[in-house]
Amino acid sequence: MLSMATLANYGIGYMLHISKDGMQIGVPIRPDLKTLFPGAQVLTTGGYNHLVLPNIIDVTRLLRNMGVDAPAPVLSQYAFPHQPSKPPFDVQRKTVAMLTMNKRSYVLNGMGTGKTKAAIWAFDYLKQTKNVNKMLVVAPLSTLNFVWMREVFEICPHLKTVVLHGSKAKRLERLAEDADIYIINHDGIKVMYSDLMARTDIDMLCVDEISEFRNSMSAKTKVLARISARMVYAFGMTGSPTPKEPTDVYGQAKIITPSTVGQYFGRWRDTMMVKVSNFKWVPRPDAVGKAFAALQPAVRYTLEDVMELPEVVERAIEVPMGVKQAEVYSKMVAHSKFMIAAGEVTASNAGVLVTKLLQIALGYVYDNHKAVIKLDNDARLDRMIDDVHACADKVIIFVPYIHALKGIMERLTKDGIDCVHVSGDTPQGKRSEIFNLFQNTNKYKVLAAHPRCMSHGLTLTAATLIIWFGPVLSLDTFLQANARISRVGQKKKQLIHSYYGSLQEKKIINMLRGRQIVQNKLLDLFEEDSE
Repeated sequence: MLSMATLANYGIGYMLHISKDGMQIGVPIRPDLKTLFPGAQVLTTGGYNHLVLPNIIDVTRLLRNMGVDAPAPVLSQYAFPHQPSKPPFDVQRKTVAMLTMNKRSYVLNGMGTGKTKAAIWAFDYLKQTKNVNKMLVVAPLSTLNFVWMREVFEICPHLKTVVLHGSKAKRLERLAEDADIYIINHDGIKVMYSDLMARTDIDMLCVDEISEFRNSMSAKTKVLARISARMVYAFGMTGSPTPKEPTDVYGQAKIITPSTVGQYFGRWRDTMMVKVSNFKWVPRPDAVGKAFAALQPAVRYTLEDVMELPEVVERAIEVPMGVKQAEVYSKMVAHSKFMIAAGEVTASNAGVLVTKLLQIALGYVYDNHKAVIKLDNDARLDRMIDDVHACADKVIIFVPYIHALKGIMERLTKDGIDCVHVSGDTPQGKRSEIFNLFQNTNKYKVLAAHPRCMSHGLTLTAATLIIWFGPVLSLDTFLQANARISRVGQKKKQLIHSYYGSLQEKKIINMLRGRQIVQNKLLDLFEEDSE
């Protein structure tokens, strides 16, 4: 028998109670509820009669369908395992609650709100409560190991995770392992379609950056829709569900909630867009609202909703080098250490060696004839594109070396991103025009720039994300460049992402974030330690 002492208030007054252990709820008695739960125990407390019911997902769904605002069981029953210094944000808890209570749903939270952790926690709880067995994560290639694998290991190391990437034979070998979470890249599902369909024990699907499947006619969207249809739980995550047009949601909804958009794209498009010429369609006034209505149930929080975070969040993001790139880099590090040991390099001239290393890490180097050679830096480029797509606002990409800037612009353009660049070769008048368009119009999603071209008084608060494609050696340049978005007039929280793929880059980033003068410690970059 429950007593008043074992109950804690939930909601307003005595409308709803929940036991401290989270396993039972007390619901005010109504005739329809007594009929629905005829054998339920009745508890009288404070002059009110309550039905005592098990606080489980199925019961909570029934209660919500009956108009009772019952709490999601996960909020009181799950421990939310986390790193000691990184407890879950309130928006993450709310996101997990939504995911566990809806078998088909969307996480439309913005960049930096912790979507990945929320997805892992939701799966962990659903697995513990035997609502699901195994999860398939379909994610951008650049995030398989350095985001998903790492996050699972850090917060839920009891879950075994494998990455399905490489040759078909390697993928099959990994798929055959008895794991809890299987992670595969977006295009990999075409390669593994029949094998994934055969694995009926994998019954939960998480599609990270689902907006990549906005083309409903593409092979990968059709394949994923069939895989999703047999899942017990399926949800899609993206901070930018309509990167180009409101109709972008059609392919995404066909994967998760096909009933919300209908069978035919043409009919859906006609409700969202108006044809103004043979090749041009424009959105109807209510198109955006209809688009988000199709992606329901959903949560949509922005970085502004994460009260636990400071105004500016700086992150060092590890991105692996390509095989050839890593080989060249390692040889250069070994050569540098030899020269330092021989006394040929001192603190006063170490900058030349470090600069060469940083150029290799970016993936663009000069040959003996001053021609630029591109190394296999695709992982860093892929991560850059993923971050740009994930950001709902404008983005500034800082590139410390001009010859690398050209290659980065080529990749941005290839991916159809509206972009522009500024370097020392850009005339002052042209720079002013670019900065004005970037700041005050819808022109340009991305501004790629050499950091020294950003004058101290420049305001570019239209951007909320800065990507350092590689670190700089000047603390003043680093601080001043970041200050372009952290200025009076900025109404949103900001993210600063610094990419690294080597120990030396990581050390430089740590020095910059610690407000240390890097030039005074260049030789320290070659010391062996555990950083």
